[in-house]
Amino acid sequence: MHGFFAMLSRMKYIDRWGLMRCTRNETLSEHTLETAMLTHALIAIANERFGETLDAGTGVLYALYHDCPEIITGDLPTPVKYHDETIRAAYRAIEEQAADRLLSLLPQDLRGAFAPYFAPDERYAPYLKAADKLSAVIKCTEEEKAGNREFAVAKETSLRHPALTLPAARVFLEEYLPAYALTLDEIGAPAQEAGV
Repeated sequence: MHGFFAMLSRMKYIDRWGLMRCTRNETLSEHTLETAMLTHALIAIANERFGETLDAGTGVLYALYHDCPEIITGDLPTPVKYHDETIRAAYRAIEEQAADRLLSLLPQDLRGAFAPYFAPDERYAPYLKAADKLSAVIKCTEEEKAGNREFAVAKETSLRHPALTLPAARVFLEEYLPAYALTLDEIGAPAQEAGV
């Protein structure tokens, strides 16, 4: 018996944004799916508009496993996680141990198929980080849209993150982010009707 996938299924029980008052909770599963889709989008933009030759499938696999250690560690709030380098280094070590623990739940012959995706390589890391930050901006936008001012500073901080200077991320922010502030009817309406 191997418990790897049963542990991964517990991502749906991990809530994010623990220090914030949310109009709607966001689970680690939801964040992971969104980050995977955003990673795919950023890589598609980079390949089509900026001449990159990245494999979207590889990027999506990195995104699917990027926060899996939080199944064990929980979602440490950003102000704590990034308070100083000592805490950052300690948390990285804890995440590595959590990743090793999760991978140990696989049979030995399959570990090599999953282990590489727990830490993105240097070509894909910027896209994954940008997608992760875009997911935060989207959550903040949705909370603001629901009348929750709690996320205003988090949104501004996320928008200033260096990961969002990636050219593909700039395209996403300009061309796709504004639609997250629209109503369902406005999203589905032709551009001229919605005033976009």
